[in-house]
This record gives sequence, structure tokens and C-alpha cells, in this order.
Amino acid sequence: MNTSKPKFKLIIGLGNPDPEYQNTYHNVGHLFADFLESQASNVRCRVLKSDVYMNESGTFVKKALKKYRTKPEELLIVHDDSDITLGNNKLAFGRGAAGHHGIENIMATLKTNNFWRIRIGIRPAKEKIRQKAEKFVLKKITTADKKILESVFQKAAEATA
Repeated sequence: MNTSKPKFKLIIGLGNPDPEYQNTYHNVGHLFADFLESQASNVRCRVLKSDVYMNESGTFVKKALKKYRTKPEELLIVHDDSDITLGNNKLAFGRGAAGHHGIENIMATLKTNNFWRIRIGIRPAKEKIRQKAEKFVLKKITTADKKILESVFQKAAEATA
């Protein structure tokens, strides 16, 4: 694999489209896309927010790749990751879905995992007992956690420049 800095043609933030999902931990991909749009002068590629439910993300991604004539390896998907602690993110290429249903659907639809991802951590930092993801992914993001996510978005945005 090429180890030089990736050149993205297309960034897609995953989330759910309905208003009740706005500002939930599961929609950090959408929030990151909004953040990039607010930093428009620094973004050198097209940024989209999926308009389908998380578990159906593959159809949106496949259509976007075709429309913008983009290869999977020029694609960056941004999504929540309940295995990573809030305040952290990871850039990855060609990895498995690790139980994320949106990523599973994208891999099944594209028939490849050869695309980039920024996995944004949403797991509460001070858990005494590890909660199941379903217990917190659809909760509204607290004001304190929004501040943490903004700093994560700033760091993650540097990987896209």
C-alpha cells in the first residue's frame, strides 16, 4: 500500500437523516461534514452527508462514487466508533467493519473494504462498566462532549487537507 498521505476526492459523513437523530453520537459523521463545510477554504475535495439510514449507507456511497467518478481508494468515510473513547479518532484503510452496520453495508455494496475511514470515538471516557453501544449512540451529545468533538474534528480535518 502507498504510505504517502492519501489524496481524497470525496469525503462522506455517515449518519441518520431524520431530525431526531441530529446531534446524536451516531451522527458524528454528519457533524464532521458540517465542520468541514464551515472550514471550506481548507477543504480540497467534495464533502457529502449521507441522506439514508446508517444501515443503508452502501447505496448512497455507491451512487456518490459513480456520480463523482471516484475510486474507492480515493474515498474517505467518516463515522462514529463505539470502540474508541470520546476524544480520539483513527484514520484507517482497508479494515474490517468491527460491527459497524453502516460500514458493513458499504463493504457489501461496494464489494471491497479498500477505502479510507476516520473512526471518531464516542465511547464515554469514564465508564465504570462497559455499556452496550445501543445504550448511548442515539443519545443527544452533551455540551461538554460537543467541545471535545470539536477538537477531535479539528485534528481529523488535518488528515483531509
